[in-house]
Amino acid sequence: MNRYLKGALARNTIWMVSGQGLRLIIQAVYFTVIARSLGANNYGAFLGVVALVGIVYPFGMLGSGNLLVKNVSRDKSLFAHYWGQALLFTLISTVVLFILVVVLSTWLLPASIPLRLVTLVSGADLFGFSLITLSGFAFQAVEQLKWTATINVLMSGARLAGALFLISLHRHPTVLQWGYVYCWTTALVVITALALVSFKLGWPKFNLQRSAHELREGFYFSSSISAQTVYNDIDKMMLARIGTLDATGIYGAAYRLVDVSFVPISSLLAAAYPSFFRKGTDGLSATLTYARRLLPRAFAYAALVSTSILLFAGLVPYILGPEYTRSVEALRWLALIPMLRATHYFFSDALTGAGFQGVRTSIQAGVAIFNVLINFWLIPQYSWRGAAWASLASDGLLVCGIGLAVVVLNRQSRNVVVNSAATAASD
Repeated sequence: MNRYLKGALARNTIWMVSGQGLRLIIQAVYFTVIARSLGANNYGAFLGVVALVGIVYPFGMLGSGNLLVKNVSRDKSLFAHYWGQALLFTLISTVVLFILVVVLSTWLLPASIPLRLVTLVSGADLFGFSLITLSGFAFQAVEQLKWTATINVLMSGARLAGALFLISLHRHPTVLQWGYVYCWTTALVVITALALVSFKLGWPKFNLQRSAHELREGFYFSSSISAQTVYNDIDKMMLARIGTLDATGIYGAAYRLVDVSFVPISSLLAAAYPSFFRKGTDGLSATLTYARRLLPRAFAYAALVSTSILLFAGLVPYILGPEYTRSVEALRWLALIPMLRATHYFFSDALTGAGFQGVRTSIQAGVAIFNVLINFWLIPQYSWRGAAWASLASDGLLVCGIGLAVVVLNRQSRNVVVNSAATAASD
């Protein structure tokens, strides 16, 4: 146990789990307060906007955070260069995306959702949350995840404080009032997060120098996260547009609970992420060995979570209120998702660490397209049930696609090694 606790991965995982555990408690209170006070209809409107922004949000950083982790985890002297580059790329691209989202919202979201809400959420998530996430990547790159965890807790804590303050003024606030609080609390955390990075790790060296290879790789990272957002969250936006806001709130609440249950596994993935890049210098077989070492316990936890969801889903209406009664069925439909995610996330990071981000992105983009098409078919007929079925099908398809890619690429890598050895022996 002493040897285990001295390891960087163990320490960082403990920091992330502790931070995420505290964040989990805060988010549970925050989620309950907001869902109950706004009601299913207003909560559904808010989720619809968040889902739309979430699709383009990853392109705000253009893969800068991932490139920061990849390069600095291998050479810490590069921090100032990649930190400054990340800030500039993020600020420039988010301006363009902000305008794009505001314009597209008039076509993609129902007219009942105020344009001002779209503006507030877009500002908070595209500008604010991008910089907060980038700050977390900065500490992740140097494996100081206690500060990444601190930033995450600050984000959730600020939103909870804002929600409680709003409820103290208005027992049942409008979704627009919540939009203002959401925006201003995010701005406060941005200032704090950037100050932490500057004082703990150093000041940035601003530059826009990025090689063609890094531009392509950054695009792959952004596309990968965007595709992940599509197959995870676009169903909420589609429910808001072609279904009802009430259905969006019911389904969104259930999905949020599943996301929260995955926090310990996402903490382990965050702690292990820099190590995947270091081990990737030895090829795919090394990252796969590392993934296989981490997966069994993560999968066991996911299985426990899935079982607990099936058994205790009936408690949801007692926590969120009677209008969320139908979330019980939605939650049970989604119960298998933690096990599916635990499987494909670790092997996906193995591909990324070994330099196969393009393959990972292609698979995720294909699943994202599949998810949109099947939702167009299922949501009009089955409402939120159709969205749940589409989510299950998409995560199952990801397990198959990533698994097949891992087998094929690993076999090809071994053949290359064998052929190289045979050629060397014959010479």
